[in-house]
Amino acid sequence: MASAPIEDYALLGDLHTAALLGRDGSIDWLCLPRFDSPACFAALLHDESAGYWRIAPAAGGPATRRGYRGDTLVVDSEWDTGDGTVRVTDFMPPRGKAADVVRIVEGISGRVPVRMDLAIRFDYGNVVPWMRRSEEGLIAVAGPDTVCLSSPVTMRGENMTTVAEFEVSAGDKVPFVLTHTPSHLLPDAVRSEAMHALGKTLSFWQNWIDQCRYRGQWSDAVRRAVITLKALTYAPTGGIVAAATTSLPESLGGVRNWDYRYCWLRDATFTLQALLGTGYVAEAKAWREWLVRAVAGDPAKLQIMYGLDGTRRLPELTLDWLSGYEGSAPVRVGNDAAGQFQLDVWGEVLDGLNLALDSGLECEDTAWDIQRALLDFLEGNWHQPDASLWEVRGPQRHFVHSKVMAWAGVDRAVHAVQTHGRDGPVDRWRALAAAIHADVCEHGFDAERQTFTQSYGSAGLDSALLLIPRVGFLPWDDPRVVGTVAAVQRELSSDGFLRRYDTDQGSVDGLPGSEGAFLVCTFWLADALHGIGRRDEARALFERLLSLRNDVGLLSEEYDTAAGRLVGNTPQAFSMVGLVNTARGLSGESTRTRGI
Repeated sequence: MASAPIEDYALLGDLHTAALLGRDGSIDWLCLPRFDSPACFAALLHDESAGYWRIAPAAGGPATRRGYRGDTLVVDSEWDTGDGTVRVTDFMPPRGKAADVVRIVEGISGRVPVRMDLAIRFDYGNVVPWMRRSEEGLIAVAGPDTVCLSSPVTMRGENMTTVAEFEVSAGDKVPFVLTHTPSHLLPDAVRSEAMHALGKTLSFWQNWIDQCRYRGQWSDAVRRAVITLKALTYAPTGGIVAAATTSLPESLGGVRNWDYRYCWLRDATFTLQALLGTGYVAEAKAWREWLVRAVAGDPAKLQIMYGLDGTRRLPELTLDWLSGYEGSAPVRVGNDAAGQFQLDVWGEVLDGLNLALDSGLECEDTAWDIQRALLDFLEGNWHQPDASLWEVRGPQRHFVHSKVMAWAGVDRAVHAVQTHGRDGPVDRWRALAAAIHADVCEHGFDAERQTFTQSYGSAGLDSALLLIPRVGFLPWDDPRVVGTVAAVQRELSSDGFLRRYDTDQGSVDGLPGSEGAFLVCTFWLADALHGIGRRDEARALFERLLSLRNDVGLLSEEYDTAAGRLVGNTPQAFSMVGLVNTARGLSGESTRTRGI
């Protein structure tokens, strides 16, 4: 069976890992026990032979209706059939121990035949487990992993798949619980706790969302976005993954397929803005502390991304036995971009830590020592070419956004001394910031076209240029900002949405093919239009962006304007962060990050 459209998937999660649930009642993606673990259901990137778990009426077909139960991560899917109506409730209890997927089949009316099909395939579909029965349920074992399926219904083997057929009448509730443990340990017996787990899970999410303090026009969208950010958080460390998936293509059938199950430093400031701005101080503090731990060490060896626990080595491999989403190969795990030199990251980290300091999050002296070390590196290396925010795999260049973020990092250090009493050579830093600023304005601005450019001496543009006023490099009403916003909107627009840069210039990123419109860039455009006074246009664009969400409020990384489909890894934290911050800005809440 071919992969379903990305819009068909809802997110389940337990703050350790996540699953994607389709409209047809099939879980087609699940990594256990962590976001970055090998998947045991990988049908998303191949077909059902790579692992899946479907529970639905025996007649099949997509759910008649589905949705999250209120402001939670519990999904109800309902099918109206000729025999009656049945509901399947799916969730992952955030209990902090073994990962569980709980599915409760409930009869609503009539008497409906239901079928369950389970194909566990460890190591991204590569390993068929050894199956046995025990008092705990059906046990699947392969290498380090054990998965136990517990249910009161009778299950049998059929063509290397576990199946069950049963009927439910109005009021019947049949639980299924899939639990992961290391293979040397026995799984917990949780079948009898399924209904109790549902109540606890609903209470967890309802109590958590009650902390949200955004009360603007787009409250429903913002609340779903921050729930998604919470679901993409690895609770033990506070790290937030960029997305729950790997290798969902930026262009259908193309090779721009990357593993996003890691934590990017570039997201730090935007994520902190979203969390702090909506009232989630504890989550912001956990993310800040993850950031400090991850970047500790030699500042010259700062990476753009790390593993959930701060792991540095993320070797990139291809899984040749998987055909890829809709034939988009290769499927990659790991990410070689972790070793790139991206100058802007030093500025992103310093900007994020400054935002946390301005917001009242206490910061130990050790954190300031780390920031001073990062500043020392910037002072000696800001003039170097790099791979940019977008991790281009072509030649390194003097990217304007990278230089602007180097300026921002130094600017924030001056602010920390002047406002928060930190110690440091403020006059030297002020002079350094001025030198970087002058260099960018001299070499990165095209006076004839009245726009900043992607890199020094280039004619290309970059959506990241829209961040120039947002980080305080120039004011919103500066003619160079107004000209840049107009140029980026004109030259990078695809049906009103923005591409990151012009991928037709193959030499820019060294990769064949194209990509979709990048959603966070389009949120930046809405911010920029608002900032330069084109406020009705900004609100209209934001409403268009909201219309791209799937039926349960999720966004992926990009949008294919020709195909009219979401593309790229999903759900994408950067897109959801963009939604939150733009909603706040258009609602009159400050999202300014400038230190001075």
